[in-house]
Amino acid sequence: MRALLVVNPKATTTSERSRDVLVRALRSEVDLTVAYTRRRGHAMELAREAATDDVDLVVTLGGDGTVNEAVNGLMAAGDKADDRPGLAVVPGGSTNVFARAVGMPRDWADGASVILEALREVRSRRVGLGRADDRYFTFCAGLGLDAEVVRRVERARHRGRTSTSSLYLRSTLAQYFLETERRHPPVTLECPGEQPEVGLATVIVQNATPWTYLGDRPVNPCPDASFETGLDVMAMRELHVPSTMRTVQQILARRPRPHGKRILNLHDLEAFTLRADHPMAFQLDGEYLGERNKIQFQSIPDALRIVC
Repeated sequence: MRALLVVNPKATTTSERSRDVLVRALRSEVDLTVAYTRRRGHAMELAREAATDDVDLVVTLGGDGTVNEAVNGLMAAGDKADDRPGLAVVPGGSTNVFARAVGMPRDWADGASVILEALREVRSRRVGLGRADDRYFTFCAGLGLDAEVVRRVERARHRGRTSTSSLYLRSTLAQYFLETERRHPPVTLECPGEQPEVGLATVIVQNATPWTYLGDRPVNPCPDASFETGLDVMAMRELHVPSTMRTVQQILARRPRPHGKRILNLHDLEAFTLRADHPMAFQLDGEYLGERNKIQFQSIPDALRIVC
């Protein structure tokens, strides 16, 4: 079996020594080539080239951004999951939502052991993906407040700050109270054959659970989301302080089930469109992708084969 290991050298939870250990372990099972990402989007290019070069497996060592890029590169090859290389994910970022969502341990060494065992047993699973316009995502997307927070965190990281749960929490509070427009909900959600849902302030889309982690604690606005179903949506119709704090409490509860007159919950959607009165912050898999005022979403079932 031929495999490509795509390494983000800025992965926060691994060292050069640990990467060498991983390479030796993988080479005991597969014919391995190693490539290091040099810029944003490079993992996508590497995965696309691997797919056209008859590589059987792409392994990523990095965070959710590296995984997302690799997935988009793989999806450019073939029409079915069996036509594309499989994907294995070694957690190396600060959060690793996708890796943990497919059942990988948080520690990179334990994750590598799971992959080696899966290779020996020829074990894999298929997962569905979401697509927003022409970009695939593995676990979440957002238009509005959550994307504004991601943008704020990315700017802090560019200034040298380390990505931590406390940084996200501080960024959320600062964004919500100081910058987010909370008075005029600008978003409309349109589903084929249904009446539009108007007056939405912020929208979260999930392809799987969780949406993210607060340290070790999973955060689940859409607790029924699954790789085996369509897309789930939780939207807030307003961002007033009392209703927002109540929704946050519901999301963080031991058995999360956000609800209320100001909450929109939709489950297992095949396709829908979000429109905004003005460009709004947009994120996919925790990566800020700029501002959009229209996004078309689609669920892609059985899209990718995951070795785990």
